[in-house]
Amino acid sequence: MAFEDWKTDTFKKIDVRGVQGNFFQGLKKQAMQIPVGEGIEIIQSFEPIPLYEVMEELGFEHHTEQVGDAEFHAYFYRREVRQEGKDIPMRPAALTNMPLIDEGLGKIAVQFWDLTWKDAHRYLPYEIRLLLSLTNAVGAGRMHQATRELVKAYIHGLDSAALDDVFELLVWNQGIGYFSSEIGPSELFKSYKTIKHMEKQGRERSEICRMLKEKFGEKNPDVKV
Repeated sequence: MAFEDWKTDTFKKIDVRGVQGNFFQGLKKQAMQIPVGEGIEIIQSFEPIPLYEVMEELGFEHHTEQVGDAEFHAYFYRREVRQEGKDIPMRPAALTNMPLIDEGLGKIAVQFWDLTWKDAHRYLPYEIRLLLSLTNAVGAGRMHQATRELVKAYIHGLDSAALDDVFELLVWNQGIGYFSSEIGPSELFKSYKTIKHMEKQGRERSEICRMLKEKFGEKNPDVKV
């Protein structure tokens, strides 16, 4: 159905400009309650690109209009009900902090994220780029980010044998002492051990993914950003 045929005046309107913290989960919960043929309107100070894939996997089409320098109206129309859809873990909720500093910075941050992670012209496979991001995060001492990248890579389909290589290289590059005192006790290594332990038990990959999201998702204060 064309956007002109959507009854946008009946859409539930949510203004998230200036909202702090991760509102994605609450927004997703509201979107899942919307029936086919109806929709939701999101007002944000930058184009809400990170929302598009999440909403699409719930059965929504989208149309976005910019009505001001720092005002975007994104309309999501539900064409079908897909309560779960493809698993898309850990959206970059921290990007919503940028407009609090400067509206232009918020727009640049989202566009930069979209270029880095969603652009079809990227050469390296998504999971390999996640591993590179993981190791860079460890080198910079950002264990929150490193854990999130590991979880996303595994949920995306990465073989745990690749994680074996990553941690062996971390021992080599960071040193046994640093690995033992900083990486070993971290949530990053705990998530890796969870995967290896459950695989050894013969658990299904879907079950392991659910456990990773439960233990190392946004509710974990040592992982969320």
